[in-house]
Amino acid sequence: MKSNRFLASMLILLAFTFVSCKGGKKAKVVDAPGVHFAKSETLTEVLDQALAEEKLVFVDFYTTWCLPCRLMDEEVFPNERVGEFMNKNFISYKVNAEKGNGVNLAYVYDVHAYPTLLFMDAKGNVLEKKIGAAFHDELMTLGERALSGVQ
Repeated sequence: MKSNRFLASMLILLAFTFVSCKGGKKAKVVDAPGVHFAKSETLTEVLDQALAEEKLVFVDFYTTWCLPCRLMDEEVFPNERVGEFMNKNFISYKVNAEKGNGVNLAYVYDVHAYPTLLFMDAKGNVLEKKIGAAFHDELMTLGERALSGVQ
């Protein structure tokens, strides 16, 4: 009985997060070498963009104090080869798990460690999840597995 209430609560929270954050705007992408991250206040905008562009979504949950998160920002995401692969196949989105709507998203996606990397479809269903940093080849392997539907 408790698990039914918990599941119902999670579904309501998820629906509320997506519906209440629904905006008519397209997520903006900053042009820079490496992985381009959408600049958006909501995951819903990113999911809408992914649906329109027929891409999957990559979400990087981070915190400002997380050293492995900073390492990925400095060493992995700026990489040209990684950027080409990710930009071609995914709408990428960074979420500060301790600020704003990031707190709710971290709860919905059960994020407790940083970085947590999620590859999801345009409906928000998680296809691949990695807790901790992933470097060049590992990040691309996770992306390829998400693209192929292998979990």
